Amino acid sequence: MNLRLRVDGAEREIPEELAGESLLRVLRDELGLTAAKNACEEGECGSCTVAIDGEIACACLVPAVQAAGRKVETAAGLAGPGGELHPVQAALVEAGGVQCGFCTPGFVMAARDLLRRVPDPSVEEIREGLNGNLCRCTGYQKIVAAVRIAAER
Repeated sequence: MNLRLRVDGAEREIPEELAGESLLRVLRDELGLTAAKNACEEGECGSCTVAIDGEIACACLVPAVQAAGRKVETAAGLAGPGGELHPVQAALVEAGGVQCGFCTPGFVMAARDLLRRVPDPSVEEIREGLNGNLCRCTGYQKIVAAVRIAAER
């Protein structure tokens, strides 16, 4: 019997034999959804951050079976119906908070989660809210600025 999950609004099925594989592997390799990035596979960098029933998690640490019957959101699924960027995505572009872009999907998901919980975060709260995500290019200042811009909107 196949496992069913809803990814970015679409019903998806995966073979039961993949139940023990990581959600990250299933998203990328089986479903062809590459928004969650594969970097460390140890839950250290945050590049694979997704939301599962509204709670963020590192997809590399979640067995696919734990996503069965649940709602999974990736950064790619946050765009509006007309393709318009989510406010966090737009703010990252506006603030220049992206360089190579590899870590960006994880930061988008973490920032969106933070802003849901704390609509007007301080710089310290932003840094704390993003502390599970690593970036090797930007130096974080522009990412923090982007979260402030998104909060103001």
